[in-house]
Amino acid sequence: SRTLSSAAAQQTVKPPVQVFGLEGRYATALYSAASKLSQLDQVEKDLTALQATIRGDKKLREYVTSPIINKKVMSTALKEASEKLRFAPATTNLLGLLADNGRLKKLDTVINAYKTIMAAHRGEVVCEVVTAKPLDAAQSKQLEGALKSFLKGNQSLKITSRVDPSIIGGLIVSIGDKYVDMSIASKVKLYTDVIQSAA
Repeated sequence: SRTLSSAAAQQTVKPPVQVFGLEGRYATALYSAASKLSQLDQVEKDLTALQATIRGDKKLREYVTSPIINKKVMSTALKEASEKLRFAPATTNLLGLLADNGRLKKLDTVINAYKTIMAAHRGEVVCEVVTAKPLDAAQSKQLEGALKSFLKGNQSLKITSRVDPSIIGGLIVSIGDKYVDMSIASKVKLYTDVIQSAA
């Protein structure tokens, strides 16, 4: 069984922020291994480039997420590609580990979790804002001002916005390890559940 690094197995380096789920476990192990090998920034650069390539190449994305491709074949192919692209050893080990365990479809979320850890490592607080329609400049500025009140002295805010019409209205904010759902869709669901349980 492959591990992210033999050094990482000795003692874990704790990340500056906790990330959850399966992708959180992989990202945390990667952070620990990359930290011990002094490859934190290189791994982030590798993963960001890889993520952009996968998102832009439909065929590659299908290969990575396909459940029918042989794990060993995929692991070997990724290792060879990693060496050609001169990825850091910790990056190569992560890709091999995900392939060996049949978890390559989780690669995108593992990369995002690692980016969250690295942002915290730099003192950035990652915030994702989901709205039903794009915010105008005044709304964005007002929201940013409100979100900055969550920061500590040495932290900076890194906001990403996403539009999801299915939330109907309002917004969903995740900042650091906090998650607030103020969407109309969640209120409609809440009221529907109350009405159905009363009927």
